[in-house]
Amino acid sequence: MNKGKLFQSTVVAALAGFIFGFDMVVISGADKPIQALWGFSASNPTGLSSVQHGLFIMSMALWGTVIGSAFAGAPTEKYGRKKVLLWLGIMFIASAIGSALAQDPYTFSFFRLIGGIAIGVSSVAAPTYISEISNKNNRGKLVGMYQFNIVFGILIAYFSNYLLEGFGGDNDWRWMLAVLLIPAILYTIMTIGLPESPRWLLATKNDEDASRNTLKVIGVENIDETIQEIKTAAAEEKAFGVAKLFTSKHTKIISIAIFVAFFNQVSGINFILYYAPRILEKAGFASQESLLSSISIGVMNLIFTFVGLWLIDRIGRKTLLIIGSFGYIISLSMVAYAFYAGSDQMILLTFLLIFIASHAVGQGAVIWVLISEVFPNNVRSKGQALGSTTHWLFAAIITLVAPIFIDEKTGIFKDNPWPIFAFFAGMMALQLVWILTKVPETKGVSLEELQKKLVQ
Repeated sequence: MNKGKLFQSTVVAALAGFIFGFDMVVISGADKPIQALWGFSASNPTGLSSVQHGLFIMSMALWGTVIGSAFAGAPTEKYGRKKVLLWLGIMFIASAIGSALAQDPYTFSFFRLIGGIAIGVSSVAAPTYISEISNKNNRGKLVGMYQFNIVFGILIAYFSNYLLEGFGGDNDWRWMLAVLLIPAILYTIMTIGLPESPRWLLATKNDEDASRNTLKVIGVENIDETIQEIKTAAAEEKAFGVAKLFTSKHTKIISIAIFVAFFNQVSGINFILYYAPRILEKAGFASQESLLSSISIGVMNLIFTFVGLWLIDRIGRKTLLIIGSFGYIISLSMVAYAFYAGSDQMILLTFLLIFIASHAVGQGAVIWVLISEVFPNNVRSKGQALGSTTHWLFAAIITLVAPIFIDEKTGIFKDNPWPIFAFFAGMMALQLVWILTKVPETKGVSLEELQKKLVQ
């Protein structure tokens, strides 16, 4: 069995996750320098307001992800997973160069939007691709590698921001953003050697020979059985006319995708990742200390993502979501209390790290796996797009409005942000109820068997 080739294909595709994570968090280091450069002040009365800063600088890439994930399904189905993944690399390269060299906030915003669109598409295409070249026994672990690469990218972005602080003087933020060019070029070159998804070749292109060749390359032993399963699933889809995503037969799986994505974001994860230096400064850390402490967030995220990946095919997706929910509720409640009571900064940082660990082992490890699993073959990329769009829509909204609440001059909770964390804790209590009552276990079940169970 050619496990090496399967693993290689998965790693290359999951590199999109690394760029995803790096690009998502690198802006946290550029946040305050860019606001000082282009923001409103006595010396710059036409500068960006805190709301405009949230829109054009901090959240524009996220609005790009909303667009990218919303429209990723069609090209991914029409042109194939591999071609889409390759074009993403070109867009990542353009975004890195353009945003690093931008001379005004609107040019910067445009190139951040381009990169965001690429991230949004990758959040659909990459997990879909990986799920379709893996099998039921290793699918959770291999799709989870996408999440691992996201958190590894987050860690490297925090570390890079810390090292580059002061490197280029007032332009250090440009170097922070330019670093993305290195993985973007590497990813683009490596993607050229990927095989196409065998399920897409057979179910969409009806090319059995090419599908068989790919199954052989990635090391599938029972090729005839796999081919028959894909054909049967595709035939059932066509016979019942459920190639369209929004039908009553898909109500259950649509609700799973939407709610897992919604709860992922109302945990506050992107709020903390994007504004970590600001939050830590409010906790009492100095500017340089806040960048250094941000690295601890990235390290904790990485460690517990490993734990989640190790457990996901052992104890299951639902169990991890339950464990993560309890961790969310406890840690967010304690962060809110620590801010409210003015507790020591290390106590607050400790519970922030527990929050990150809870996310990494629960929602972080599960979300992309679960969304990529529950949809039938013929609408998987469309379903993935729905879940991803929901995820990024709420991520963008939260990142956009955050400055309204935490801006050090005009923020509603500029003095103490404890109500924000109390709100997130309450939402995670609701998530726990939803998981216990509505989420099925998908561990150890083939994609075709899941289709039979979940399509009503």
